[in-house]
Amino acid sequence: MTSLPGPADEMWRKAMRTLMLRTRLRQGWTRARASLIPIAQASLAAGVAYLIARYVLGHEQPFFAPVAAWVLLGFTAQRDVRRVSEMAVGVAVGVAMGDLIVHLIGSGWWQLSLVLFISAVAARFIDRGALLVTQAGVQAIIVVGLPQVSGGPLGRWTDALVGGAVALTVALLTPGDTRRRPRALAERAVTELAETLETLARGLRSDDADDVRAALVRGRASEPVLAEWQEAARDARELARISVGRIHRGELARLEDQAVLVDRVMRSVRVLARRVLPVVEGDHDVQPVAELVEGFASGVRLLASDFGSGGDGARGRELLTALAAQLDPRTVGEGDWQVQSLVMLLRSPVVDALEASGAGPGEAREALPEL
Repeated sequence: MTSLPGPADEMWRKAMRTLMLRTRLRQGWTRARASLIPIAQASLAAGVAYLIARYVLGHEQPFFAPVAAWVLLGFTAQRDVRRVSEMAVGVAVGVAMGDLIVHLIGSGWWQLSLVLFISAVAARFIDRGALLVTQAGVQAIIVVGLPQVSGGPLGRWTDALVGGAVALTVALLTPGDTRRRPRALAERAVTELAETLETLARGLRSDDADDVRAALVRGRASEPVLAEWQEAARDARELARISVGRIHRGELARLEDQAVLVDRVMRSVRVLARRVLPVVEGDHDVQPVAELVEGFASGVRLLASDFGSGGDGARGRELLTALAAQLDPRTVGEGDWQVQSLVMLLRSPVVDALEASGAGPGEAREALPEL
């Protein structure tokens, strides 16, 4: 089929841009909503640190107290006490070294180099953590670069201690479940996959090439949330090795593996969508494939719910196993090799989805009909 006329093609492009924008806005709002409480906690902690340094210690410009509190807590609920402590020590070391050097020999380019060297060596001596060394160096640079304020030679250091103490108190009083963020991202990412499949199924059902293109656009737009899920699961698993959340290491490792598998599923679905385009634009009966894709979307919807709640994926696995048994190109699309090719392309993402639901690799492949 020839390409769309100019005006119609431009309308389609505009619709796709709108869809992409809406998807990104929805993802952005979800991220912002999930971070509201951690951001509020960090903001309040910075204010409290400023209050203590300004009105209890009497420092007129307690710059480092709120900075330390904000930097240490950040904007996510995934706060490990060791990580916060490590960064607090780094901030304190950097500010102390900077304060002392500036008080003794003044500030300048060589003083800055000297402060960085001493701070980094001291930080490496105290602990092996890279965050500690980084924070020590950054804070030392700021101290040397800023003019001296009231509070004496160690005024900025005491401000940093106040900010670190407030941040550590918040981290201790508001322990976060390391599984919470990866679970939420998993549910969001798998929901994006389900919506992509539903849009593709709608295009197949109505022979609408625009819906198929919309599914392709939606699949591409999901890349950031899939990448964020993988990163969050990996970071949470690393944190669980040294935190009270280590009992959840098994689930966190599973979430990381599932993130890789779901990303693979989405890539395969995008390949399928590209192959669907010329088929729906031709004279082919794709209704049986539409039913298969709808069933796939239903199974993925159940997986999204299970991943978000920490379930075992049994509900989605049961539905996907039944779907896999139907993916036989000898019976679906018989006599039409183009429709059969769509069935073949469905087999790989369904197997990956089955593995993500908890099935073993062998079990997932055995669910498919023999070719």
